[in-house]
Parts: sequence; C-alpha cells; structure tokens
Amino acid sequence: MMRIDAILSRYGYCSRREAAGWVKRGRVTLGGEPVRSASAKADPAAVRIDGRPVEFVNGLYVALHKPLGCTCSHKEEGELVYDLLPQQWLNRSNGVSTVGRLDKETSGLLLVADDGAFVHALTSPKKHVPKVYEFETSAPIPAEAVALFASGELLLEGETTPCLPAELQIEAPCRGRLTLHEGRYHQVRRMLAAVGAPVVVLSRIAMGPLRLQDLQLAPGEWVEIDPGLFA
Repeated sequence: MMRIDAILSRYGYCSRREAAGWVKRGRVTLGGEPVRSASAKADPAAVRIDGRPVEFVNGLYVALHKPLGCTCSHKEEGELVYDLLPQQWLNRSNGVSTVGRLDKETSGLLLVADDGAFVHALTSPKKHVPKVYEFETSAPIPAEAVALFASGELLLEGETTPCLPAELQIEAPCRGRLTLHEGRYHQVRRMLAAVGAPVVVLSRIAMGPLRLQDLQLAPGEWVEIDPGLFA
C-alpha cells in the first residue's frame, strides 16, 4: 500500500507536490470512484489515472529498436536514446537506463529498464548473455577469423585479457554475423578491424532469448518484455 501522492511520483506522473491537484481534478480513481485525498493509501495496481492502470506497476522492462544516429547517454549532445522514450518514464523515481550501450552508428535491439539490479545482472561479465550482431565490412572477412574468434585467444589492442570465444558466421565476403558473450567497448568493430575487415554497417539482432525479427519493431518503436526471460 502506498500513498496516492507517492504513487503519482514513483511512477513518473507528477511530483508529490502536484499530486493534490491531480486528485482535485478527478484524474485519480480507485474502484471507479474519485480519490478524495492525495494522502489516501492504495495498492498501485488498483489505482487508475485518467481511467488507465498505473503503467509498469511492477517495473519497467522494454525492448527498443534503436535507430542509427542516437546515443545511449543522458548527457551527450545530439539525439539521445532517451529522447525516444515518454517523459513519464524518465520521471520515474528509479529513473530508466539502457542495458549496456550501442554506439551512435549501431542500430538494433536495446533493452531499457528502471530496475538497477536487472541492468547490473545483464551487463555483469559473469552473466555472459549472448548478443548477436549483423555486420557489413569494407574488406573481405578472412576465413581464418572464424577459428581465431572461437579460440578465445584474440587479444585486442589496449587489452590485457583475450576476448571470450565468439561465434563468427561469414555469409558473404563482406557480410556476416557475430555472437558475443561479453560486452567490451566497441568490441565487434575492434575484433573485425583486428583481422583487416573494418565494419561499415552494424546492427544487434538478438540478445539472450529475444530476437529483433520476432519483436517486429520498426526503428524507434518499443515493446514490453518479461524480465523472467533472462532469469
């Protein structure tokens, strides 16, 4: 049970100070009846705001098709991933974060959540959530890169430990798929550059059990997901 003003604030609708005005205008109901006081207590799942249930009452977990050109940052200049999200989500008391990052020139599947433990678990090196990328390169991919990436012996420039074994599929001389089980900085680009095949197009098409194709999201669209899929 939570106070109505705490519910409105916690889930990003308005500040606690503004909650009394929402109640006064009849925007908050319980059991079909207007709530009379912002200090009244209720189960958030039973409250209706403007006639609709409280959004993501048990936590916000969504899959987003990240377009090219936007950055996974709250602070950088230019278009941000967070500009694609409803302001109400950004106002939630826990905030929202992306699960890892895709760089500005990479599109594809990106998870967003307001659950810090969920974000940490999926980005932890111990979790090894598989991530699948489609790419195109500006030079042919050498056939020996398949065995090198799978060996777990590729040491990237500036690193002190080699990459974990990764699965490379060469689909055409300059096109393929790469499955990673870790998330180092610009890893796909750096791995392919290391074998003389610089990446020119890159998209993440799957993460754990989620596939972008199955979700049928256009760039910029999102859909709610079940966090239990990653348990």
